[in-house]
Amino acid sequence: MKDKTRAMGRGLGAILNAESKSNINSASDEGAKSLVGNIVEISIDDIYPNPNQPRTYFDEKALNDLAESIKSLGIIQPITLRKDGPKFEIISGERRYRASKIAGLETIPAYIRLVNDQELLEMALVENIQREDLDPIEVALTYQRLLDEVGMTQENLSQRVGKERSTITNSVRLLKLSPDIQKGVRSGQISAGHGRAIMGLDSEDKRQILFDRIIKEQLNVRQSEQLASLMKNAQDTEKVAKQSIIPNHFKKAQKSLSDILNVNVEIKTSANGKKGKIVLDFKNEEELENILAHIR
Repeated sequence: MKDKTRAMGRGLGAILNAESKSNINSASDEGAKSLVGNIVEISIDDIYPNPNQPRTYFDEKALNDLAESIKSLGIIQPITLRKDGPKFEIISGERRYRASKIAGLETIPAYIRLVNDQELLEMALVENIQREDLDPIEVALTYQRLLDEVGMTQENLSQRVGKERSTITNSVRLLKLSPDIQKGVRSGQISAGHGRAIMGLDSEDKRQILFDRIIKEQLNVRQSEQLASLMKNAQDTEKVAKQSIIPNHFKKAQKSLSDILNVNVEIKTSANGKKGKIVLDFKNEEELENILAHIR
């Protein structure tokens, strides 16, 4: 597992300067390309909610929980704003905006939309998706923006970026992971393959248990999928999550030894699979003598 930390997108941390606030309002204005498709930090004081926002109720406890998450992990997914003179109107992300205010943030990462910038935005996002240094969550966010803001279908998007439709579907699903697990994907603690294995579980509790197990024992993707399958069908998730997951070649070795010795054999390995032990079960002295006869 690699350990890395990367800022979210290009321009994160760069505060929109006064000139941009006043002069860039349309996609045809000079400097518009520096905004469209990038992430910039916007002062919360310069942001206002959309008065026509259909959602009028925001659960207070949920907002406070999100605010605590933001204090700990930061904003995982930027909000989207439309520039309105020196101010910015919320297009999407009012819940994150409200929680950020509760958390005491002074600025918030945002995508900026301008008047008549649809084509420019599509070009910028498609160009962005071709970059090699994007982490899997950045890729998923870009796909989601092309679907939501540009109005592409997954089929259109598949043709536009030259990716299988299933690849896009699996990528976007990563955005349903909790902020903590998304951060693990972004930092390289786990891969997108691990994330997809985690998404196979139907509850946040199970997903967190599997995520913690992957980190603690450095499970590979195949082992993670195996454990996810066991957890999905188990009544006692905690008990299953503690079971040892061994590679297939160890399973074959277990069966071979069991056939030779005619007793139950269990191979237990360490988290990294580099060491372990073999447990032989015998019911009586005769079975023990049989085992010893094969060893002598």
